[in-house]
Amino acid sequence: MTPPVAATTRPHDPHQLGRGHKHGEPHGHATGHGEGGPASKRISTAYGFWIFLLSDFIIFAGFFAAYAVLRDNSAGGPVIRDIVDPARVAWQTALLLLSSFVAGLGSLAAARKKLWLTEAALLVTGLLGAGFLLLEVTEFAQLVREGAGPDRSAFLSSFFALVGCHGLHVSVGLLWLGTMMAQIWAKGFRADIQRRLLCFNLFWHALDIIWVAIFTMVYLMGTLA
Repeated sequence: MTPPVAATTRPHDPHQLGRGHKHGEPHGHATGHGEGGPASKRISTAYGFWIFLLSDFIIFAGFFAAYAVLRDNSAGGPVIRDIVDPARVAWQTALLLLSSFVAGLGSLAAARKKLWLTEAALLVTGLLGAGFLLLEVTEFAQLVREGAGPDRSAFLSSFFALVGCHGLHVSVGLLWLGTMMAQIWAKGFRADIQRRLLCFNLFWHALDIIWVAIFTMVYLMGTLA
């Protein structure tokens, strides 16, 4: 005769990560941890957006690979040491890194539903990002005037493609930032708007990561070579 199966004892759940019926609620809200069932909308949104960012990193990896292969193919034209302005690159790096820091402060203010602080942080983030983009456009315009445009050599083609792709992403980020400011101002801190703001912050910080790679591989290593 088969002995009766003992009842399963539920483990202690100090952070209430399981279902709500442990505390007398028949249908508790699941957080996506432990026994709780499906993940929350915020977690699933962030996870999906990270997958998008990883696909974007793959695109940039292709541009980095092309630059690594073509950086010595200058066709008798200027090389990276001839076109780098260290002061301008330093300012670009400082502006973009500072903008990412301010964006993080804006995220903290949004979590506390501080409207004016959030809007101010997003505005400063946008201004710093616009300053970065202005310096990059100025650099490209100067190179084209000096006959060092993307059609001059394979090296310059890869340089314009890599750095320009990052600048295009910054431009898209600035447009996105403007729409986020308008939505927060008009509709407040609704759950869906906070999720969009989370995705924007992930995107903006990812641009910082890519720029650090560009700064290291293109500008710094190229100048010291």
